[in-house]
Amino acid sequence: MASFIRVTEVWVPSKDGTALEFGSGSYGGLDGFHAQSHQTVFGYGEGLPGQAWATRRPIVLKDLQNSYFKRGAAAAAAGLTCGLALPIFAGDVLQAVVTFFCADDDEKVGAIEVWSNDPARSSAMAVEDGYYGNAEFFERNSKAIQFGRGQGLPGEVWERDRPVVVKEPYGSHRFLRKAEALKIGRTTAFGLPCHGDRDRDWVMTFLSALGTPIARRFEVWKVEPDSEHLTYEAGLCEVQGDVAASYGPLSLTREDGTIGRILLTGLPVIATDFSHEPTVIAASLAAAGLTTLVAIPVFSGTARLNAVAAWYF
Repeated sequence: MASFIRVTEVWVPSKDGTALEFGSGSYGGLDGFHAQSHQTVFGYGEGLPGQAWATRRPIVLKDLQNSYFKRGAAAAAAGLTCGLALPIFAGDVLQAVVTFFCADDDEKVGAIEVWSNDPARSSAMAVEDGYYGNAEFFERNSKAIQFGRGQGLPGEVWERDRPVVVKEPYGSHRFLRKAEALKIGRTTAFGLPCHGDRDRDWVMTFLSALGTPIARRFEVWKVEPDSEHLTYEAGLCEVQGDVAASYGPLSLTREDGTIGRILLTGLPVIATDFSHEPTVIAASLAAAGLTTLVAIPVFSGTARLNAVAAWYF
C-alpha cells in the first residue's frame, strides 16, 4: 500500500540556536534524498525548514525546482514534487520543524491542508493552501468553505487546541465536507493545531484515503495535569480499529518509550526501533505490522505541552 506521504523529516535547532540540523527521518528507500538531507544545514529563513522557522507558520511548497528549496536535484531524482513544513514552537522557542514530502501521480488521493484565522478580517478559519494529489474536486470545495470555532475538523481543532482524529469522516457530523470525502474515499481525518504566529491561529489537517493513507494508525496521547504522565485519548488503526481495548488504562511516563520521552525532551521524533517501547505497545505494533513511528509534541498557546500526536506506517 502506497503512503500519501513519501518522506518525513525532523529538523532541530543547533546547539548555538543559529541553524537547523537533521534530527531524524523516514525515507521509504529514497536513499539519495536521505543522503543529501543528512548532510544539509538550514539557516534562519533558508530552505523549507528555515522558512517555516522564520514565518512561524505551516508552509506548503509545490515548486521544489524553481524556488528557495535547497535540495531540488535530489528531490527530482526521488520523484518528490511537493514539500510541507510544520514548525513546532513552545511559546517563542522553536523546538523543531517537521517536513513532509509527497509525489504526484494519478494514484495519489488524499489531502494535507493548512487553515488559518486572521482575526482582523474574519471570525472563521479558511484554507490557506494544501496538497491534494488527484483530488481536484475536494480542493475546489475546500477553498470555498470556512469554519467557525467548533465547526468541522479545522474548527474543532481550533476550539479544543488539541489534536483531533475523526473516524470515517464521510459518516461523521464532525466533518462537514462529507459528500466530497465520500466521493474520493476518505477513511480518516486528523488535525493538529500550530502555534507560533502571534497574529493568527493555524491548523493542519491530514485526510487519508483507503488506497494511499497518510498513515496506517493515528493516535492522540493527552498530557495529564501533573505534566508527568501521558494517557491514550483517541486513535484509529487500519488493522485493529480503535486500539483502546488493547492498550487498556495505559499511562506513560518520560521513561516509557518514544512517546513517553517527549515529556522530557519536547521534541518530535521518528523511530523505527520498537524494542524499547512498553510491552503492550510493542505487541500491538507488531500485530498490526507497523514499522515506523512519527511522534509530534503539541504545545498550547501558553507553551504548555498539551498532547502528543503519533502516527505509524
